[in-house]
Amino acid sequence: MTTTFYILESVNNKKFPYRLTIRQGDKILLALRVQDKWPGQKGNIFCLREDNVKMEPPIEEIERVPVISLKRIGKRLVVVLDRAKNKRCDFLFLKKKYKTKDGEYEQIFWRTQRALKEKKPRVKLTTYHSEKLNILIDVNEKYPWKFSDSSTERVKLPVGDYALLKNNEILAVVERKTFDNMISEFSRLPVFHQQVAELSAYEYSALVIEANYSDFLKADKLKFYSPSFAVKAIAEIFALHPHLPIIFAGNRKLANEWAYRFFEAVDSHENDIPHEKIAEVMQEYGNAPVIKGGVYYEIKKKIMDDLPDEFTLDMIKELFPDISNELIKKAVDGLKKEKLIVRKNGSKKVWKKV
Repeated sequence: MTTTFYILESVNNKKFPYRLTIRQGDKILLALRVQDKWPGQKGNIFCLREDNVKMEPPIEEIERVPVISLKRIGKRLVVVLDRAKNKRCDFLFLKKKYKTKDGEYEQIFWRTQRALKEKKPRVKLTTYHSEKLNILIDVNEKYPWKFSDSSTERVKLPVGDYALLKNNEILAVVERKTFDNMISEFSRLPVFHQQVAELSAYEYSALVIEANYSDFLKADKLKFYSPSFAVKAIAEIFALHPHLPIIFAGNRKLANEWAYRFFEAVDSHENDIPHEKIAEVMQEYGNAPVIKGGVYYEIKKKIMDDLPDEFTLDMIKELFPDISNELIKKAVDGLKKEKLIVRKNGSKKVWKKV
């Protein structure tokens, strides 16, 4: 990926004497006119967007710093810079209604980590949930968790034990493991790694264990394995799947509670429509897209939506050149079991939508 830079320049304007841009190669992701070089003790600096507005050209470049991270958190665009001091800041994008006329106007505030600490604003969660959840429970769950104020349905999930459903898409998946489940997985770690890899393909996913980490250090509970082997196996799972949250919840009740709150937060985040400029910046920034619902669901959706009524496996492979034949065949078998497709006149190569 092309290096992204934070660039500060001076301009000939008394009220807004600086221009701040975030650039990736030749693309300007964000361009603001700001009132100071850094918020510092002021707490908030009011900013103006220069989009579609003619403003004074920059005079001199003051600093250019590589950007380590650019991320949306609610209505904030959070920036981390590659330097020792003055490295973290965010831009809060708000829309306010006019008091004397119809319509809205924009407010942008530039804030730093230090200012937020010193100001100690009233704590308000970025995600606040108020809607009923739709949760899928895998049919193989014998004694499933309970989810209050939620709609639940037993289905065959492609991976995981519980899933959050929104607009007919799987948004989040949780794999549940008891202490004994985890011990049994140690005997087939290569297969378990494959399952966890599929789980982590979802944008929001987690492995939730109904035990404490310390339980895996108790020889009398491990039966066939030593504590040394157990913690090394767990460390390997963490190392090989670094983007998957692995939660040691302690017991069944707390694991159930964690998963429920996780689904609540995901649902709230998905309902939160970002400021259009933040959405535009993040799209241009070039974050790798993550398929909602996982690759398995995306293949099935593409087959039904994008392919003609009669199709072959080779046509699916053209849509997903980097996906294994095994996963493609799994998706096709899933559609067949759902009676959405059949083989054309007994053909081995051609499939037909019902």
